[in-house]
Amino acid sequence: MAMLSRITELFEIDYPVISGGMVWCSGWELAAAVSNAGGLGLIGSGSMTPEVLREHIIKCREATAYNFGVNVPLMRPQAAELMEVIAEQKVPIVFTSAGSPKKWTSWLHERGIKVAHVVSSATFAAKCEAAGVDAVVAEGFEAGGHNGKEETTTMCLIPAVRRATRLPLIAAGGIVTGDAMLAAEAMGADGVQLGTLFALTQESSAHENFKRLCLNLDEGSTMLHFRKLSPTRLVKNNFQNTVQEAENRGATEEELLEIIGIGKTRTGIFEGDVENGELEIGQAASLLKGQDIETVDVVMNRFVREYYSARKQLINQAMEEQISRRTLM
Repeated sequence: MAMLSRITELFEIDYPVISGGMVWCSGWELAAAVSNAGGLGLIGSGSMTPEVLREHIIKCREATAYNFGVNVPLMRPQAAELMEVIAEQKVPIVFTSAGSPKKWTSWLHERGIKVAHVVSSATFAAKCEAAGVDAVVAEGFEAGGHNGKEETTTMCLIPAVRRATRLPLIAAGGIVTGDAMLAAEAMGADGVQLGTLFALTQESSAHENFKRLCLNLDEGSTMLHFRKLSPTRLVKNNFQNTVQEAENRGATEEELLEIIGIGKTRTGIFEGDVENGELEIGQAASLLKGQDIETVDVVMNRFVREYYSARKQLINQAMEEQISRRTLM
């Protein structure tokens, strides 16, 4: 059963569920699978050259008849070339992040492309509305990968952004279950963006070692680091230990950049060196502990069932309370 919301209407999808555009996870196969399951799949261009992105877009279009989009981190040196490929391939939706929405929103709109921008504060959400974006993604501190310097949790961020803007609002960070989507909806969100949940599916391009490790994490198995650079949530491993020791002794930005080196996320997430690579995943991964690596279709169906079940439970509780009060009167 399709869900009616401003997000489903805006992106012409069945469920207000968007897959995060994650480096080394969000290739064409994952994006197509999410779109085929009723959500909006995003190709993560953060680790792609323009040529590779073009290939993924073409393959994604061959694999799904539904809308999909591309996430573009604006801090990337090749952002302009990636945008040209997106326009050339007539991708209908772009999610921008890590930069000002002013720079590309009008350019994309002129080419008939809808734009959503990722923020970590109510202040930047208001700037998104001024820039003319079509929707805003408010990503809380719980999320995996790069986080906002404000370190505002999703529970605090969503209502603050809702007060700051009238734009369609997508909640992100710490959401891996349908009841969490219901909670986000109660706080004013029109939809959700899921990273961790989809990163660990069969269609994700991440290495199986990474997926299996993340599906066996405990509460507290991730930590936020690189506050001097760009706050990033990491799984605890040898690489994370090295980072933590460096930060504890007051390492400079230059020293931290040297530790990161080149391709550490590829080493960990894509190539599967889960001890020495940089592993990025959200706090909510611990809620998935013990699950298997499942298909997107299975994951999406369960997520939607959980949402409807939680909503029904709340309605039933409210009805029971009303009956109880009337009995006491």
